[in-house]
Amino acid sequence: MNLDLLDPKLIVIVAMVILVVVVLAWLYLRKRRRTTAGLRQKFGPEYDRAVLTHGSERKAESKLENREKRVEKLKIRDLDSTEHERFSKRWESVQSRFVDSPKGAVTEADDLVSSVMKARGYPISDFDQRAADISVDHPRVVENYRSARENALRIEKATTEDLRTAMIHYRSLFDELVQVPTIVDRKEVA
Repeated sequence: MNLDLLDPKLIVIVAMVILVVVVLAWLYLRKRRRTTAGLRQKFGPEYDRAVLTHGSERKAESKLENREKRVEKLKIRDLDSTEHERFSKRWESVQSRFVDSPKGAVTEADDLVSSVMKARGYPISDFDQRAADISVDHPRVVENYRSARENALRIEKATTEDLRTAMIHYRSLFDELVQVPTIVDRKEVA
């Protein structure tokens, strides 16, 4: 047996390398758990949908992080009070027409939601991209939006109940989009 392999210096170096690898692996796993937990909390049901769509947590998390980065680059803004009032009145008008013309009201609701999104700075050309962008800031209602849009696209075959559900779903997203931000008054401590 070669005694050079049992050199104390070599044993210390190997132990240090193993220790560094273990610490790095632990830090990586800790960060992944924190990332996973943060994305689960932020995106809620949209996280689970992304996992199903992309086949793994890692791919889903990458896609969700890419969505966040994309939306950060957009010039998303709050509506001013005039826009808020104008859109709210338009919603009331659309909603009041539902009794006499459910199909027309759902079509108008879809158009109105798109108009609000455009006014806020969301790109509106492709629906799937629009839903993905909305999911970053409004993850709790994006599935409602998809469902409403599906009913709007098959409007000729939709039942009145389908159309009523679509209006409710459009309303939930509309309410979040036109929401006036709450201004928190911060007092400085001397």
